[in-house]
Amino acid sequence: MCLLLFAQLWNVTCTVWNVIYLSKKEITLKETESFEINFKTNDLSRNDLNSGKVVVHINDVNIATVNPTEYILNTEILNDSFWRSSFNITGNFLGRTSVYLAMSHTGNSQYGELKESEPLSIKVIRKQTVMDKLFTMSVIILVAIIFVNFGCALDVSMLKRAVTRPIGPVIGLVNHFFLLPLISYGMGLLLFPGEGTRETALRLGLFFTAVSPAGGASNIWTYLLGGNLNLSITMTAVSTLASFLMIPAWTLTLGRVIFSGGSMGVPYQRITTSAVGLFVPLVIGYIIQIYFKKLADKMVRILKPFSAFLIAFIIVFAIVTNSYLFQLFTWQIAIAGFGLPLIGYSCGLLLAALLMQPGADVTAISIETGVQNTGIAIFLLRFCLEQPEADLTTGK
Repeated sequence: MCLLLFAQLWNVTCTVWNVIYLSKKEITLKETESFEINFKTNDLSRNDLNSGKVVVHINDVNIATVNPTEYILNTEILNDSFWRSSFNITGNFLGRTSVYLAMSHTGNSQYGELKESEPLSIKVIRKQTVMDKLFTMSVIILVAIIFVNFGCALDVSMLKRAVTRPIGPVIGLVNHFFLLPLISYGMGLLLFPGEGTRETALRLGLFFTAVSPAGGASNIWTYLLGGNLNLSITMTAVSTLASFLMIPAWTLTLGRVIFSGGSMGVPYQRITTSAVGLFVPLVIGYIIQIYFKKLADKMVRILKPFSAFLIAFIIVFAIVTNSYLFQLFTWQIAIAGFGLPLIGYSCGLLLAALLMQPGADVTAISIETGVQNTGIAIFLLRFCLEQPEADLTTGK
């Protein structure tokens, strides 16, 4: 008898209520933005009209909130069994959630909610601010200036040695395009199991970071920590050129295993822009070294403090402009974010030490294999994923 009664109550509480939303099937909001959702229904009994109470439910109030949250039907404007009304929804934080309406009767509260509407999907995306644009432009300008300084400090003879004895570049290629992609794939399965949208996006973000070439930050850190700058610049150039072949190879093979839906593209334009953006200031600096030696000497003298300033500027400004990411951190994301670079450093350090490379070369190789051009990874994510998943994955 108890089981029969429970089954009857289950059927009552799980009745689908026919509510029609007079809007898109999915609502997209920016943070702090509000939107009016209109709805209508004629699925109302006489009992509903006399004592019905409608509650608007949001599955995650951290992502969005609704107003009003409750209606008493006998106080609403009704036309027989037809009811048309609306509620406002406000975006709070980027992510996905859903909203639905539930009917209960004020005189029968012990039975809970009697019927529920189908859920309406809600997507909240991040609002781009002036601070975001200012940060991006500042970093581009400062990195261009520091690469002019690198050109002033460039030693062509050491650059030729790095090319003729390419131990460092080969170690970089092995790490960037063979070891790290496979390691990141395994880490993704271990840290972000499941087939949900968020888990898939996080695995893809980790994988795209691993298959990206070395970036300009590796050259700055190498110089700041006393490594071989010429070797570092050579390794960055070689890995960037190799990425034109290796990124398509990985994204169209293992990348498709991770991300079975949507389009998979390769940001050739972004890779080219990154390469040119580093190469042109470097050439300008080398021209200054040849024709304006006194100016070049002054620029080399300020290179180390300027490098330290740039790193500090990027860290502080990035924390301020992307503080929202700290709300997304979990221990899994922390392990992925810190673990992948540490594995890259360790692999480069171990291989360089086993091949008995000089100390400055070991420093350059380990940094080059641990630092990726995250700009390319972010571009890949934005190409393949919709918002807010693209922004959510950059938290790593």
